[in-house]
Amino acid sequence: MANSIMIQGTMSNAGKSLIAAGLCRLFRQDGYRVAPFKSQNMALNSFITADGGEMGRAQVVQAEAAGIAPDVRMNPILLKPTTDVGSQVIVAGQVQGNLRAMDYYRRKREYIPAILDAYRSLAAEYDIIVIEGAGSPAEINLKDDDIVNMGMARMADAPVFLVGDIDRGGVFAQLYGTVALLEPEERARIKGTIINKFRGDRAILEPGLKQLEALCGVPVAGVVPFTYVDIDDEDSLSGRISRREPEKLVDIAVIRLPRISNFTDFSPFERYANVSLRYVERVSQLRQPDLIFLPGTKSTLSDLLWLRQSGLEAAVKKAAAGGTPVFGICGGYQMLGRAISDPEGVESGGPRTVQGMGLLDLETVFCGQKVQTQVSGSFGILEGLLSPLSGLKYTGYEIHMGRSGDRLPPIVSRGGVYGSYIHGLFDAPGVADALLRALCRKKGVDFDQLGAFDVTAYKERQYDKLAQVLRESLDMELIYKALRKEL
Repeated sequence: MANSIMIQGTMSNAGKSLIAAGLCRLFRQDGYRVAPFKSQNMALNSFITADGGEMGRAQVVQAEAAGIAPDVRMNPILLKPTTDVGSQVIVAGQVQGNLRAMDYYRRKREYIPAILDAYRSLAAEYDIIVIEGAGSPAEINLKDDDIVNMGMARMADAPVFLVGDIDRGGVFAQLYGTVALLEPEERARIKGTIINKFRGDRAILEPGLKQLEALCGVPVAGVVPFTYVDIDDEDSLSGRISRREPEKLVDIAVIRLPRISNFTDFSPFERYANVSLRYVERVSQLRQPDLIFLPGTKSTLSDLLWLRQSGLEAAVKKAAAGGTPVFGICGGYQMLGRAISDPEGVESGGPRTVQGMGLLDLETVFCGQKVQTQVSGSFGILEGLLSPLSGLKYTGYEIHMGRSGDRLPPIVSRGGVYGSYIHGLFDAPGVADALLRALCRKKGVDFDQLGAFDVTAYKERQYDKLAQVLRESLDMELIYKALRKEL
């Protein structure tokens, strides 16, 4: 049976996911079979496994770091927000339906058997399980029937390391306040604190570290420096979709829909030195890009109406008419068609039809059963800008409620407008290169100036870099003692 360690945080986005990923890679480097686990995740960025199950992207990243295939057991419950007060509930990789937040919290205990089955099954196969919490264990309004923080630590009998984010300020108050709000049995599970995202000389922190140890009654297990590692983020808290990217040799604009999902589809383009990938939410930000992406969304109908009301629909259509290529993926693809219908109220809560943008010759109808499958194959003959993709191999996954026709090709096109249901389309070797070559040819610039590279090797270097940072900044002797239950 595996030993376990749990990473909890003082707040969302404290760095739990990346620290868990780094530990997965570090333990793997040390010769252990390691798997990630998060009992309940809330995110719009999801992934489809080889057997058709849906799980959170963070645990996919952590599985990659551990050198193993993603498995829905690593994230038995996934909540995908559909409104401000409700989510689609996915258990063991399969959709169970939509629930309002209060209804879900009333039923949380019903999901404990699924969580325990998944955890125990993984623990029987691996040496170490790295468990990630969610939000903060000190959210006292949510502590009853907790299944993701201290409740999960109790079920797994896991030692806990508590992470605070110094970059946002008040890290000592974050850590001590969190510990102080815990019950005695919960405090006893914390074996150390970790200060994350530190910029500067650690010596400056020493007086505070000593006082923090005295107040919390546990050692500071490490001060992790602020480190840029290019690893997929979990959700829209990601800084990458809020930063303002200057325009470079090739300029790509992604429309930042209110409920944008799977924006990691576009990550491959960020890794070229002379390609700008900008997230746009106002007409004034669009300017004159070389390519416009309409991304996936968890709320296609409402986000299409937002696109229309914001003026971005008209701006995108004007750009397309002027020769700027437009590419929609999943929900963005559906928006490009003539109409979207939801006769069963699957997404909108009642029968509804919304006129699409009319840039592709298709209509989408929502139905109750979600499509969730991995796909692979080769592109057929493509015309126009994307003709260089013809015959290339692709891999990816589909995850959507709407249907837009039978036997659709991987990419549908009409003039300079393109659409696809396939997430991860640009991760396959050569696909992003081929698209960028086409944009360079259209613009009259040299593709070699973009700085192409091996994506797989690059990812591996990023995981190794993260593991090395943790190895140098954490007290690994303390962490291994906690794993062996010696503390």
